[in-house]
Amino acid sequence: MQLLVLGLSHKTAPVQIREHFAIPEEALPRTAEAARAAGAAESFVVSTCNRVELYAAFDDKSDPTEALTDMLARVGNARPRVLQRHLYTHQNEAAIAHLFRVAASLDSMVVGEPQILGQLKAAFEACRGAGLTGPALNRAVERAFAVAKRVRTETGIARHVVSISSVAVDLARQIFANLDNNVAVLIGAGEMGELAARHLCQAGVRELLVANRTLERAQRLAHDLGGHPRELDELPRLLVEADIVITSTGARGYLIDRKMMKKALRARKYRPIFFIDIAVPRNVDPALNGLENVYVYDVDDLTGIADENLAARRREAEVAESLVAEEARRFLRELAGLRVKPTIKALRAKAATLKNAELERAWRKLGELTPKQRKSVEILADGIVNKLLHDVMMGLKRAADGDDVERVVDLVQSLYDLRPHDEEDG
Repeated sequence: MQLLVLGLSHKTAPVQIREHFAIPEEALPRTAEAARAAGAAESFVVSTCNRVELYAAFDDKSDPTEALTDMLARVGNARPRVLQRHLYTHQNEAAIAHLFRVAASLDSMVVGEPQILGQLKAAFEACRGAGLTGPALNRAVERAFAVAKRVRTETGIARHVVSISSVAVDLARQIFANLDNNVAVLIGAGEMGELAARHLCQAGVRELLVANRTLERAQRLAHDLGGHPRELDELPRLLVEADIVITSTGARGYLIDRKMMKKALRARKYRPIFFIDIAVPRNVDPALNGLENVYVYDVDDLTGIADENLAARRREAEVAESLVAEEARRFLRELAGLRVKPTIKALRAKAATLKNAELERAWRKLGELTPKQRKSVEILADGIVNKLLHDVMMGLKRAADGDDVERVVDLVQSLYDLRPHDEEDG
């Protein structure tokens, strides 16, 4: 059984190309069924915002790559020649390695992100539930899930956040531990500030207040984020209420200076306050860091931490890549062992049949023998058969660890006229 991956991703195709090939979740089994009609014995399809991939298994004597490429082109209503410019193809060992890398999030836009594993599981289960996968893909995907779990357990690939907004949330957790009782304030309407506020809401802050020079803009943004609008004139009072303040305005000078903060600190009884100043020019005077329980991080601070985390994640990714390569080699050896197993079984069965036929002939010629004599003849026959088969069996087992297993299996089957049952090849 041969394995094949056809796909396009953020690495090979821009979003304006990928969006044409996006497949709704409910249509994944239908697409996999079309792949079966194009010549795949087994198939499942994955479609996310960053990739569309077709996984297929097919018989050794057929190669449906061209037909599957045409089928995938029809999905995107594109000519195969256009698709070819963005398409990658992996077979057998490369296909297994790619599947393991995808599951382990080593092929993702943000290496280590956890979403792809869930998306892969959902896509596979949808196609398996429709009866479109089989022993080869089932075994490969189940191993991919185990490899992904091992990567997340044995490496720190997912421990280092790499976006500025995620770093901000991570720092907030370090200061406040649990965000459930905290009030966050977003000042301004910059894109990065809005993203940081959205991340804080997802992290579970108790309340979000949105202040802007234009109340209408504050109301619209508060509605989008599930918060409450405030006017910018309320800033001194907001500094008393807030635990986390995100600033993202276009103001040319400091909106929050040392004098304003000292007054707010007395009113808030010196409770900790965390500023995420994403504005350029800065909205918060960095001198506030000298005040008790005041923590100010500007965009350079956050970027520096994100870059350090990215470097750490890359180091962990190198460890993960080695682990995935090792698991891919191990899985392929197991598959090769399964490939020779039916031939070994058939060879033993044929030898046993021939031995028993010859023993029956010998019993007729030798006449009456004592039980001890019969046992001696049987031991002699077994010994001859085992010695004759030994070199062949060892050759098959050695072939399971090499690249020419198919050639060796075909040769042995041809020389001994063996016909293993198809279901044993699963």
